[in-house]
Amino acid sequence: MTEYGRGEGSEPWHPEDPLYGDGGWEGQQADAGQQSPYGGQPQHYPQQQPQYDNGGWGDGQQAAYGQAQQQYPQHDGQYDQHQQYNQQYGQQHQQQYDQQAYQGQPQQSYDQNGNGWATGTQAQVPYPADPSDPYGQQAAAYGAGQQDYYGSPDAYPPPEPPSRRRAEPEPQIDWDPGPDQGEHAFFAGDDDSEDDSDDPKGGRGDRRGRGDKGGKKRRSGCACLVVLLVFGGGTAGVGYFGYQFYQNRFGAAPDYAGDGTSQVVTVQVPKGAGGYAIGRLLKDAGVVKSVDAFVTAQERNPKGKAIQAGAYLLKTEMSAESAVVMMLDPKSQNNVQVTPGLRNISVYKRIDEKLDLASGTTKKVAEKKYKSLGLPSWANDNEDIKDPLEGFLYPGTYPAAKGMKPETVLKDMVTQAAGAYGKYDLEAKAKALKLDSPLQVITVASLVQAEGKTEDDYRKMAEVVYNRLNLANPETYGLLQFDSTFNYLRNESNINISESEIKSNKDPYNTYTNKGLPPGPIDNPGDVALKAALNPTDDGWYYFVATDGLKTTEFAKTHAEFLRLKDKFDASTGS
Repeated sequence: MTEYGRGEGSEPWHPEDPLYGDGGWEGQQADAGQQSPYGGQPQHYPQQQPQYDNGGWGDGQQAAYGQAQQQYPQHDGQYDQHQQYNQQYGQQHQQQYDQQAYQGQPQQSYDQNGNGWATGTQAQVPYPADPSDPYGQQAAAYGAGQQDYYGSPDAYPPPEPPSRRRAEPEPQIDWDPGPDQGEHAFFAGDDDSEDDSDDPKGGRGDRRGRGDKGGKKRRSGCACLVVLLVFGGGTAGVGYFGYQFYQNRFGAAPDYAGDGTSQVVTVQVPKGAGGYAIGRLLKDAGVVKSVDAFVTAQERNPKGKAIQAGAYLLKTEMSAESAVVMMLDPKSQNNVQVTPGLRNISVYKRIDEKLDLASGTTKKVAEKKYKSLGLPSWANDNEDIKDPLEGFLYPGTYPAAKGMKPETVLKDMVTQAAGAYGKYDLEAKAKALKLDSPLQVITVASLVQAEGKTEDDYRKMAEVVYNRLNLANPETYGLLQFDSTFNYLRNESNINISESEIKSNKDPYNTYTNKGLPPGPIDNPGDVALKAALNPTDDGWYYFVATDGLKTTEFAKTHAEFLRLKDKFDASTGS
């Protein structure tokens, strides 16, 4: 049993005992003018067993209840029924009673015969103190200045009569619960300033008072806004990358519109570059907007694959279709074209024109800087060579835009020749062909290129050269007697050369008066002519004549056959 309302006996208090609660067990109204010291809050009392002595309130002594202390949190009513009570408490209204102990008082008992409270007294045997009761081992009377254990906000509520007891209400959580009611701390938005308050006296009630609902709603609103921004940003990012993925896979490639701006740029396309490589060069130069757009336009154009290496003058921000059309136009090709059999003197002139230089500028640069342009070690092995670069400006298309230096263009050509010649073992080939050096192989190829008209002629022409170089041959006795060598030293292309003119010129390049090969190549041979020089026929040819003076070349093995071909030539040309 607890310390509340239990004395010695086992009988309960009478329900109308004025000292129990404010209104008795039946919850009667307190006298007017009296006010509950607890603000009318419900009090919780465990059911007690009060004892009554026969005969009412006795001699003005109050019975002790059970243990050393008895607590009466509320006295909400005024009790007139007994003079003893009025004299003891007087006019104390709204007084809070924390603890009350009546020790050493004679206990009243209720008469079993129905005569009321007994007038006699008997000594009370106090209950032993409960060691778990924090108030059981200290005595306190009303108004003794003891601490109020029921008046603090953290205290348990005092007991109530059974008629006033009711079930604890379920906690109601509105739309903005606090962290202790299930809300995540992120949405609660508690500031550190509240937790770190300097007021040590502020209890849980103080914190509740400071954290008004409006502030929580504002903080929760900010948190929701942050979440909204995060999810919104994520959705936008997914949408953007999804759109980019769709465009890359299925959408049209980015492209400019129109024929471009007035700004002109030069784009150099290296040899062997394909559509994607060209597209990257154009995109980097600002000509087209994307590589894929150029590749698509090149594939759609029937002549798109004809775009070759070289330098191109193009406009910036062109549509891919316009860029392809412009690159196929020879006017936009800022290149120098070296055709097979072209002499160096003609190549120099073309470079001057493309670079907008004075006539003869490139020729002078070639004479001064030929050693630094990358010639093979076996080149220029004869002091009578007129141009060390002859035969090494390899046929092809080379970038030559205004602003470039002549030596840059020349070096590209020499580098290309060295690479092409390096594919063959020219030293071994020279020995097999009874030639003195790899340079003589190139010289034979230049003669074949100059004299031949078709690819079918080249191998026969190479055999004529090798047969005539044999000093023991019975036809020419080591003389080549080629008009092309004489024209080279004269810088001409004349097929009508008088015999007196030829015999009077003793230049090393005049093969009518000098046996063997000329000192060096007389043009820049192409790959077909070089292969023919390395693999001549073996049919016994010694002579050849362009019988129509243009495209038709006929061959002869004897001098008598040569004379008949000569008569045919004279007849066709009217000589």
